[in-house]
Amino acid sequence: MAGLIHPHRQPDKENAMNKSHDTHKVLFVGQVPETVDFSDPALPPGFDAAKIHAGIAAGMQQMLDRGWQADLCLVQPDETAAIALKQQLAGKDYECVVIGGGLRIPPKSLLLFEMLINAVHRSAPHAAIAFNTTPLDTADAANRWL
Repeated sequence: MAGLIHPHRQPDKENAMNKSHDTHKVLFVGQVPETVDFSDPALPPGFDAAKIHAGIAAGMQQMLDRGWQADLCLVQPDETAAIALKQQLAGKDYECVVIGGGLRIPPKSLLLFEMLINAVHRSAPHAAIAFNTTPLDTADAANRWL
């Protein structure tokens, strides 16, 4: 999916190089790693909380390395998730909100995923919404829409 291109933008070397120097405000939304059910066969094998934390740190660093302001919002997999996300979005003007694959991929997370998408839609209607596959491609996911 990283190869998908926004339909209104043409990729080119100059545009890609300029994008790395822009200051953008991005929010990365993920599930608290310690609450992930690693026995779920929908998740990639070998994941654990420590690997997710390391991936999140690396993804956040990639965004900082691009000169972006990057914030992290880790949510619980319950009804408090949308509330926490709305609080994070309140009064901030994010250009892009990246929803982590751990919230999107497992079928049993569908209701949680819908709640989060609707929270972004209502609380940050001008922000682009992007999806990563792992924490390590978070910056690339945001970059597709910035």
